[in-house]
Formats: sequence, structure tokens, C-alpha cells
Amino acid sequence: MAAEPEILAELRRLRARVPQLTGALVAGVDGLVMAHDTPGVEAEGVAALTATSLAVAVRLADTTGQGAFRELLVRGVHGYVATYAAGGSAVLTVLAQDRVNVGRLHLESRRCGTRVGELVDAAERAHAPAPGPARTAPARTAAARTRSARTARPTATAPRTATESSTAAEPGTATEAGTAAAPGTAAAPRTATEPRTATEPRTASESP
Repeated sequence: MAAEPEILAELRRLRARVPQLTGALVAGVDGLVMAHDTPGVEAEGVAALTATSLAVAVRLADTTGQGAFRELLVRGVHGYVATYAAGGSAVLTVLAQDRVNVGRLHLESRRCGTRVGELVDAAERAHAPAPGPARTAPARTAAARTRSARTARPTATAPRTATESSTAAEPGTATEAGTAAAPGTAAAPRTATEPRTATEPRTASESP
């Protein structure tokens, strides 16, 4: 853990302020040791038992309506074992002789627990993945806004001229000669029928 040297320094300062302490350690709520100064005592075993007793103490305080867990004190024939909350994810456990001043033990251990909690929380924030940048919709340009604002305007179809209408015959339609024009071929435009000329009068020689 990145904050282990600083946490260990806090534990040693605590032992210097309370000479009757025989050991101190910081563990996570899952029972893993973060830092310890416990000569002659197996730190891993103490941390595991601390996690177990912490779960019971938290549930007991909640069931009896005493609020969130703050500390747990166990007194034996030869001394004390005290556990204090250290931030949101760690606890401080200290071992003390029977002749220790319990008031002084609580005062100094609570201060140390607060400091250790700050170090642990800061280390967790430093190792937490940074959130990705929020995606923002690209700003629309003035030209795009102008194009979207324009509405589709229907265009008027120019009327077909007489020449255009008579250039191509639809497939299957009758032509002037009465035959069907082949698909894709242009039919000749109709021409006006020439007027018939008057019959010239027969001459005398032509008469019977």
C-alpha cells in the first residue's frame, strides 16, 4: 500500500505517547493487514480476529440502536485489546498492559485512528480510476443550421412542348402507319395531311 510508511510512522508515534502499549496495527475491514508494529504477536491472526469481532460489534451497535461503530474494548487478565474505526475501510487495533490509563488510551488512539483513516482514504482515492470525460454533442455550425432551417420547396414542372411530346412514342402505342413502334425507338412525328387538289376538267380529245 502506498501509505504504509506513513501509517507505520503514526503507529510508532502512538506507542511513544502511550508507553503501556505493547502493539498496534491497522487492518482493512476484510481482515488484511495494512501496517503493524506488534513485536511478538502474529499480526495476520490479530487482523483476522479483528475483522470477525468488528462484524459482531457493528451488528450489535446497529441492533441496539447505538448508531455506527466507533470502538470496541476487550479487557483480559493481563491487559486490553481495543479496536477503533479508522476511516470508512480500516480499523486500528491496539494492545495495552493492564496498568494503562484507559482514558489516555482512548484519547490517543482515537486521534491516531482519525489520522490513519485520512491516510487510507487518500491512498484509495489516488488509486481509483479517473472517470472518463463526458461526451458532449458537437456544436452545429451556422451553415448546418441554415440548411436544416430551409424547407423543401416544390419545383414547378415546365409544360412539354409540342416537339417534345411528339418525339418519342410510348412502347406499344400505334404509329401513323398503324404498326406498333418497337420499345425504345422514336416514332416519326405526325405531319398534317396535304389537301387534295381539284380534278382538272377533261379535254375534248380525252372525251369518249
